[in-house]
Amino acid sequence: MRRIALAIALVTGGAQTSLLAVAPKAASLDSLLEKVKKDQVLESKENKDREARFLQEKNKQAELLALAKKQLEQETARGEKLKIKFEENEKVLAGLEEKLRLTMGTLGELFGVVKQVAGDTKGVLENSIVSAQLPDRISFVDQLGRRKKLPNTQELRQLWFTLLQEMTESGKVSRFETAVTSVHGEETKQEVIRVGAFNLISKGEYLQYLPQVGKVAELGRQPQGRYLSMAEDFAESKEAMAPFGLDPSRGTILSLLVQAPSLKERVEQGGLVGYVIIGVLLIGLGITLERIIRLSRVGALVKRQLASSSIDPENPLGKILHIYEANKGRDLESLELKLDEAILKETGKLDRGISTIKILAAVAPLLGLLGTVTGMIGTFQAITLFGTGDPKLMAGGISQALVTTVLGLVAAIPLIVLHSLVSGKSKGITQVLEEQSIGLIAEKAEAEGHAP
Repeated sequence: MRRIALAIALVTGGAQTSLLAVAPKAASLDSLLEKVKKDQVLESKENKDREARFLQEKNKQAELLALAKKQLEQETARGEKLKIKFEENEKVLAGLEEKLRLTMGTLGELFGVVKQVAGDTKGVLENSIVSAQLPDRISFVDQLGRRKKLPNTQELRQLWFTLLQEMTESGKVSRFETAVTSVHGEETKQEVIRVGAFNLISKGEYLQYLPQVGKVAELGRQPQGRYLSMAEDFAESKEAMAPFGLDPSRGTILSLLVQAPSLKERVEQGGLVGYVIIGVLLIGLGITLERIIRLSRVGALVKRQLASSSIDPENPLGKILHIYEANKGRDLESLELKLDEAILKETGKLDRGISTIKILAAVAPLLGLLGTVTGMIGTFQAITLFGTGDPKLMAGGISQALVTTVLGLVAAIPLIVLHSLVSGKSKGITQVLEEQSIGLIAEKAEAEGHAP
């Protein structure tokens, strides 16, 4: 029985072996055989069910495969169409990209120009005195100049309007109120007159615009008086046109006028030698004035004596006539000596101080030359110590050299002219005295019957 069970187990195969392994233990060989038959029937049924499921799945897979093939064909056809469309779009895109490149190139160039113009405009507006009246324009051009994207049409129009406004305001005379900073740092509200884009004036004085702080301030020093008078008249004028000291350089010429030294400062640049020259000039002018007054008075007395028949001993001609009358009885030679002596005395009085004026006129240019030499010595000493890198170090010596030369000539020229004038007046009176003296001697000689 054991051999028959072993043979049956070998015939049934591996699958049955597994069933037998899990089957319960049979009570006998017949029950075991019956059990094997039942298991075979069940296994056959399961295989048939499995085969049926496999066939069903196979049909479904065939249907899915057919559907997939159909979809593949459709997608392949669609892909061909898309490929053709893609190629067409590539050609269109290439044309659009070329057009975009050209357009972007033009816009990029325009953007660069706009940024450059905005930057230049910002510099112009910051330094323009129009910004003292219209301070809100700078922020717009500053933002436009620092932007990274293209400006729009409105911003371009705003930039154009700002440029046009600056050009228009440069030809206007406007009055407005603003805070003015004094030289002591105090701010006060004042009415300011803006003359185009060139000058600011208030209360008859010139003002300056400080672009660093955007404020209007007084000048530490005003130009010469004639410019201030024109500014005052211009502020009060109601006419359509009025004279005004305009600075077309927008502050450069005004700063030079302000820095120009006054007459007092020019004289101070001459140093000690300059003051000595001025002293010489004043002494010469004092002597000249005294001589002109004195000689004019003496000349008037002499003319009065010539027109009078009575003798006035208070004038030179009267003294000579008095000496003639007192010595009329003497001989001709003695009388001539007496008259010559009187003329010499009066001539000395008339010529007093004239030689001093001549000496001062000669000394003044020599003092100017002395100042020139000392100034140049100082200049060369500065060059020796510091070199020629900074001209300001040499300016003091050069100023002294030039100013003393000018002062010497300014003192010498009028003194020479005045010396000639005073000398002429003195010689004129002396000539009258000599003529009258010779006339008296000739009259006496005729009276005595002698030749003159």
